[in-house]
Amino acid sequence: MEIERKFLVKTTPDNLTSYPCRFLEQGYLSTEPVVRVRQDNDKYELTYKSKGLMVREEYNLPLTKESYEHLKAKADGRIITKKRYMIPYDKYTIELDVFEGELAPLILAEVEFSSEEEANAFIPPEWFGEDVTYS
Repeated sequence: MEIERKFLVKTTPDNLTSYPCRFLEQGYLSTEPVVRVRQDNDKYELTYKSKGLMVREEYNLPLTKESYEHLKAKADGRIITKKRYMIPYDKYTIELDVFEGELAPLILAEVEFSSEEEANAFIPPEWFGEDVTYS
């Protein structure tokens, strides 16, 4: 089960490059339901996400690089590339995605929670912008 909220970002933290960062590349085989292939640094996976926006089922299956490349070629639309910074915030980790290519200069922040109540009670930092969880 995945419970997360998503936000646009007004400004990034001044010390952004001091946080751990991963390179992500991903393509979507389907958007309803969501079926995605992703490269996360040197890890590859196939992800299925059920219907829903803030709360939904999520399953991740490992792939080899070869199977990732094979499935990526079948993706609908563009291949998304981004850098993901992992930023500690209170008891949470903000996953800050800085998109590259056609989606630049989009910057999104995601925060995962253990319950809907916790997600709804979350007060984001001031540098977050609009909540786009339900968009």
